[in-house]
This record gives sequence, C-alpha cells and structure tokens, in this order.
Amino acid sequence: MISIIERKLTSTIALIQASPKSFVVCITHLIMLILLLYMNDLGYEGKAALFTFLSAMILWITTKIPAGFIALSHTMFIILLNAAEPELLYHSLAEEVVWLMVGSFIIGAAAKDSGITARWTNVLLKRSRNKSAVLYGLSSLLAATAFFIPSTSGRAALSLPILQQLGGPFSKIEQKVLTILAPVVILMSTSATLIGAGSHLIGIGLLESTTGQSISYTQWFVWGVPFTLVITACTVCIIEWVLWPKHIIQEENPSQQTQEDYDKTVLPLNDKEKKMLILIPLLIIGWITESIHGFDITFVTMAGALFVMMPKYGVIGWKEGMKSVSLSLILFVACATALGQVLMDTGVITWLEHRMMNSLHLFAEAPEWLIVLMILLITVTSHLYITSHTTRAIVFIPSLLLFSESMGLNPAATVFLSLVGLNYCVTFPVSSKALLLFYEENEASYDARQLLRISLFLMPIYILIMMLFYFTYWQWTGLSL
Repeated sequence: MISIIERKLTSTIALIQASPKSFVVCITHLIMLILLLYMNDLGYEGKAALFTFLSAMILWITTKIPAGFIALSHTMFIILLNAAEPELLYHSLAEEVVWLMVGSFIIGAAAKDSGITARWTNVLLKRSRNKSAVLYGLSSLLAATAFFIPSTSGRAALSLPILQQLGGPFSKIEQKVLTILAPVVILMSTSATLIGAGSHLIGIGLLESTTGQSISYTQWFVWGVPFTLVITACTVCIIEWVLWPKHIIQEENPSQQTQEDYDKTVLPLNDKEKKMLILIPLLIIGWITESIHGFDITFVTMAGALFVMMPKYGVIGWKEGMKSVSLSLILFVACATALGQVLMDTGVITWLEHRMMNSLHLFAEAPEWLIVLMILLITVTSHLYITSHTTRAIVFIPSLLLFSESMGLNPAATVFLSLVGLNYCVTFPVSSKALLLFYEENEASYDARQLLRISLFLMPIYILIMMLFYFTYWQWTGLSL
C-alpha cells in the first residue's frame, strides 16, 4: 500500500515538474472556485458565469490552445452548468460584431484584390526612411481617421487590408507588431473627438438628460486632442520598445526591397480600384450619417460587402469573398462575446457595479486627487470584465453621475473623465471589436500575451497621464471637479 502511494506521489511530482504552467493554471482555477463559493451575495448563475469567464481569460493568456476552441468549450460549459440556456450558443452567431467582422473581411479582401491597398502602402513605405519610421507613419494615419470615422470598428475595418498588404517586406515578428499596433493606436486615439466612439454620445446624452449640462464638440476637441496626441505617441513608443525587434529597428527603407512592385503605383487606376475608391467614401458617409438613415455600422458594412461580391459589377466573386472570412475567428468572437454577455444577464456586472460605487462613497472627505484617481481606476479597469464599450458607458455613467451629484462635483467633468477612462480597453482581445478584428486573423497576428504585456506598461501610464492632464492643462482650460 505504501509503495503504491509512493509511486502515485512520484508520478504526480514528475507531472508537476514536467508541466509547471499547467500546475499553476489548475491551482489558479481551484483558488478562484474556492473564493467564489464564499461569495454569498452572488447567486449560483453569477458564480458560474464569473468562473467561466475568468477561466477563459486565463487559458487565452497562458496556453497555446486555439482561442476559438477555448471560447466555444467555455460557452458549452456554462450551458452544462445550467447557468445559461442552449440559446446562448445559437444566438452568439447573431451578435453584431460577428456580422461586422464578416463584412470587414470581405471588403478587405476586395480592397487587396483590387490593388488599391498596394498603392496606399507603397506611398507610406516610400516616405519612410526605415522600418521604424513605418510605425510612426502608420500610427499617424490611423490616429487621423478618428476625426472623420465615428467608430473604432469602422477604422479597424479600413485598416485591415492596409495591414495585410503592408506585411510583404516585413518579417513575421515585425508583422505581429504592426498587427497589434493598428488596433491599439485606433483605440488610444478615440478620445480626440466627440464622435470618436458611440459611448461618447451615450455619455453626453445621459449628462444632458440628468443635469441639463453638456459638452460641445469644440470643448471636447480642446480637451481631447492634446491628450490623444500625448497618449498615442506614448503608445507607439511603448510598442516599439517592448515588441519591435531591436536588431532591425534602423533597417533601410523596406521600399527598396520590392521596387518592382512599387513601380505599379504610377499606372492608371484599373476598374476594380475605381470601384473601391467609390465604395470606401460611401462607407464612411454611411457610418457618419447613421443617425439620419437609421442603419448601424454593421448593416452598412455588410451592404458594402454585398456590393463588392455582385456578379459582373463587383470586385471579387462570391466564393472568394466567403474564403476570406476566417471561420475560426468568427466562432471565437461569437462565443467570447456571449461569455461577456452572460456576465450582464446573470447580474455579475450589477454586483460589481454596486461594490465599486459603494467604495467611492468611502472617499467623501478625500482630497481631490484621490477622488480623481478612484474614478480613473474604476473606469480604466472596467474593460477587464465588461467587454462591450457601449455597455460600459451605460452601466457606469449613470452611477458616476449620481456619485458626482451626491459629492457636489461637476457632472460634466465627471462624465468627460469617465468616458476617456472607459476608452482604455487593450488588455484582452475580447475588450474591443477593433482588437478582435486582428486577433488570430492570420499566422502573423498577435497573441493575447503580447496584448497583456503591452497593457501592463500602458495602463498605469494612461492613468498617470490623465492625472497630469487633469491637474494642469484640463484645469487651465476649464475642466474641474
């Protein structure tokens, strides 16, 4: 009997030594389970949803298991736990972000096939002295789109074919950096303008209906642009410092490596390119005028995708368009979004919101810097458990408005700080549609560990810069609690 126990103990120790990461993951799951069992103020469905969501996050970051498999299996798991109905799985494919990504992939494939993205990227590469300069040129281009494309998803959809075309002269390591740079810069530049995100309009609407105050487009521009310039520059520097290969950072202009391809830019536009040059402005106009015609960005994008696949008049065929859609990524996005929605449906988000808001009232006599810091900590970290940007605004802005009124704070300043804080969402791929669009899209796409690594540096810097701006430039221009 003793020998049997010894053999089992020896085999267990050998297993732990052979796979320490698996052991740590199992222990982490066990600790989470024990902690959740002692949360008496959270119901069974909420505990199951929170455990499943956190488990998926851990596995995405720490293992090499395909992200789609993790998302799908955890969606099935939460149904087996009887914490959600089977309809959760079926309805997940009806999520808005799923159809947005389908349309984006098709339009991206059409843009690449037409050759228009080759022209854009060639201009960018030719104006760059070295590969490092490409980072800043691409970042400037993506940040500028915040002023005329009122959606991070739309901006990501347009940048996807550019990234696909840009990858040619770069190694896989460099392509991974570019793939993570694009969505992160898009998200960091969101605060530049009032139309940068739908959550801005939601927050301003709640401010107007609750207090009668508002923030004009011009005022937001004055407050948002300088902050956006600083945080975007910091973001690019951090990504370059952390991820970009140091031994090739000053490599010669990549345009010299493919000069024959670049000579094509002097040729006249072909018919496919002309069609894409008509479609892209129409897409942008359709996104901007959503409040007029009533069709959201996803519907407009799918309409554009249908147009490029039209027989005889389109840019690509139906089969080519369907092949461009990554089924693996679609299933991942659908199930990951469903896991986030379960947190809302089971009351986990409401439970977390009450706990956070109650903690804020403990700082009634706290100095101003501490109140600002607490607001920023709550809003900046909210993307860790609420995956939808719009949902974060709907959940937190009303509560923060009530908090500002009870504390005698300026509600307009509270809403602005909160919305800018809510714009930070770069820790996990599921935290933003823009991040999802580039996740596991091809062999050179980023992985979740890269994103987490960037966020470990960027999140405290984001909060610090917001604090510095609040006590300097923003107060000088009239923003004060």
